[in-house]
Amino acid sequence: MARLIVALSGHVSSGKTTLCTLLVERFNLVPFRTKDLIQEIAGEIEAERGAMQAYGEKLDRQTKGRWVCDGVMRRSKELPEDAVIVVDAVRIQQQLDALRQAYGPRVFHIHLTAPKSVRAKRYPTRRGGIREFASYDRVLRNPTERHVDRLGTVADAVIDTNLCTKGDVLSRAASRLGLYGRQYLRTVDVLVGGQYGSEGKGHIVSYLAREYDVLVRVGGPNAGHTVYEEPEPYTFHHLPSGTRASTARLIVAAGAVIDVDKLLAEIADCGVENSRLSIDPQTMTISSADKRGERRLVRDIGSTGQGVGYATARRIRERRSGSSVKLARDIPALRPFVRDTREVLDRAFADGRRVLLEGTQGTGLSLYHGHYPYVTSRDTTVAGCLAEAGISPSRVRKVLMVCRTYPIRVESPADGTSGPMSQPLTWREIARRSGVPLSEIRRTERTSTTHRKRRVSEFDWDLLRKAASLNAPTDIVLTFADYVSIKNRKARRFEQLTTDTIRFVEEIERVAVAPVSLIATRFHSRSIIDRRAW
Repeated sequence: MARLIVALSGHVSSGKTTLCTLLVERFNLVPFRTKDLIQEIAGEIEAERGAMQAYGEKLDRQTKGRWVCDGVMRRSKELPEDAVIVVDAVRIQQQLDALRQAYGPRVFHIHLTAPKSVRAKRYPTRRGGIREFASYDRVLRNPTERHVDRLGTVADAVIDTNLCTKGDVLSRAASRLGLYGRQYLRTVDVLVGGQYGSEGKGHIVSYLAREYDVLVRVGGPNAGHTVYEEPEPYTFHHLPSGTRASTARLIVAAGAVIDVDKLLAEIADCGVENSRLSIDPQTMTISSADKRGERRLVRDIGSTGQGVGYATARRIRERRSGSSVKLARDIPALRPFVRDTREVLDRAFADGRRVLLEGTQGTGLSLYHGHYPYVTSRDTTVAGCLAEAGISPSRVRKVLMVCRTYPIRVESPADGTSGPMSQPLTWREIARRSGVPLSEIRRTERTSTTHRKRRVSEFDWDLLRKAASLNAPTDIVLTFADYVSIKNRKARRFEQLTTDTIRFVEEIERVAVAPVSLIATRFHSRSIIDRRAW
């Protein structure tokens, strides 16, 4: 059965087959082509327009136009109840009447029209798999074809394809069919850092990834997201952190900045096929000059020096023809993966697919909302991540903000500082409080990208409130619960956490005005206490 039958009509070269193909590609409609049915019924019929027209008229006389409907009914028995069939095409009133008798209001009839001169100009470019006539005038000698425009008077929608692009016709038809309505379901969840990065976002994304159909990554290689794996953890700099944990489609968004060699290495490491990964053609690439340009930032503010900021600035500064800017579309090695990610997302939204957008770094490093100049080169809030991904805020279902029990920043350079922190601590003090061996902490607490030491401080409640204000999280994710007490590593349920940890969680919920829904007790595949109600 099918929930909707879309019947297309119109003269040859009015745009029916093009529209049918686009509806199938963009919205997963099921195609039903009458020329295929004729060949199936007739067997050895010649694939030539005149022969096909004549046989179709023979079937009309024998069945009073029901042969099209009979074919659709046989096809629909194989389909799920929510399927939409697009019929290319109906040519007479009897064919349409039979469909309406069988399916009633589930039939929506779209008639396409265009001036004869336009159709005649299009006709020689047809690639329909059958041998065409030498001229368009020969097409119109057929009586059925001459009178097909009569169906326009009974159609639910008429679209003049003249002065319209293919995209124009698709947009108009899809809107009449209500196909965009499903696209505005809230199916996007966003995960961001609530402090200065290194909150453990990759570990959480890897845990959640199996629940999603599409994983999206923004940012650049200045952020490394490490995922627990045996025998060795793996750090993602470009691909979504759930790449190995799921079979979801992968997207590197238009607002991302990429180091081509590092990205290709990740693709090879993870065995990602080009059909699974989509890199937006407008994604910016980093040059060796960008990396050289950031050397002073490494010395002054502890930048990772990966060239992300310089590449971003160059993209803005050199907006002229012939500039040195190279986007993903300009890199031959990336071309198998390059495709318009907006179209990939549009199709996912149309199908009601669940999407997880993975932010990078943390809210306290936002270019606009962090402690300038000790910030990164982008807005790290939910709003910034959505803008880079090309996703509207109205699509968002959940916002997950990840926070550590003790926030960190990268170690300050010898001649500068990586930025202010509230109430600095030593790792020795963390070890004393928690019981986690100092040697283990020192081995663990190095940055994922540059492997530099980290600074640490008391939990910053004011930063939590500010980050909650900027991101409006629906859920908080708390990581490094073992730094409150090593006993938490054995906890598998919330009530098994230490009393101090439970009180800490309750205070976070009050300040952030959001539930702590996920708690990571250690860096391990079975380390997450899941308290979600969704």
